[in-house]
Amino acid sequence: MTIKSPLQGSPAVGRPDRRAGFGPRRRSGRPGAGTLASFIAPGLVLFLLFVILPVLFAAYVAFFRWNGLGGVPTDFIGLENFRTMLADKVFLGDLWRLAIIVVLSLVIQLPLAFGLAMLLHQRFPGRTAFRLIFFVPYVLTEAVTAVLFGLVFSPRRGFADSLLASLGVEAQIGWLSDRDIVLFVIFGILVWKFFGFHMILFLAGRQNIPEELYEAAAIDGATGTQAFRSITLPLMGPTVRMIVFLSVIGSVQLFDLVFVLTGGGPFHASETLAITMYEQGFQRNQIGYASALSIAMFAVSLVFALFYQRLVLNRDLQGSLTTAGNRS
Repeated sequence: MTIKSPLQGSPAVGRPDRRAGFGPRRRSGRPGAGTLASFIAPGLVLFLLFVILPVLFAAYVAFFRWNGLGGVPTDFIGLENFRTMLADKVFLGDLWRLAIIVVLSLVIQLPLAFGLAMLLHQRFPGRTAFRLIFFVPYVLTEAVTAVLFGLVFSPRRGFADSLLASLGVEAQIGWLSDRDIVLFVIFGILVWKFFGFHMILFLAGRQNIPEELYEAAAIDGATGTQAFRSITLPLMGPTVRMIVFLSVIGSVQLFDLVFVLTGGGPFHASETLAITMYEQGFQRNQIGYASALSIAMFAVSLVFALFYQRLVLNRDLQGSLTTAGNRS
């Protein structure tokens, strides 16, 4: 009688049984063209309908004098709308106000959000509650924010004037009616509204930095300031650059909050590119000129995005592609 070894009839020692579901399996093939097309097609159709076609139509209408009625435009005027736009003091003022908002955002809002994110990264009781409190303003819509601060800065009975009166200051300040300060008041509201969003992004970027780097720096005798300068700032670079990009593009598209709060007044002192385009198109029925303004907004955003990507984001994108290629 032959006695079988316990190992006979079983998988070889050291060789995983693939039939039992163990061991390495072959990597499944990449999805076919039909599968990719089925996923891409719906988004591509929506993008064409709601982005590409409106941009092309606006670019076409910008060369006509048209009030939006009577079918397709027929009164071709060439570059007249663009010449009018470049000579329009309101449009040039919009560009100046855009530059002010962008500079103030980069100098005040983003450093404030960055510092607050570094503070809330530390461990202390209640930090989760503080994160939530600082993020809540971003959840509010811009229209609700405008109505809220319209009550705060309401003349005579608003919270701002009441607070000054309680401090012994009886001066009546035209927060939203003084053309010299209205833009800075709006910027303060924008800081209150959006710094929580930027704070969360900065906080996410900080949490992605391995703590082992700080431990190694501490072992080498680095101080907190040296670690911040040599580790935190360089590794937070991609996050900072992306937030700067979002802040500038958001400033170009600013509309809802200013429109509900001041309507662009007084005397165009708080007007933005989007508000000027809305007034020309829907209040004065100059659809051709409004289309030229929309093309100008699109051009400003596109030129900035292209230059910023080439000069600033290109290194980050190349690093991401290189990392992805190495992993695959």
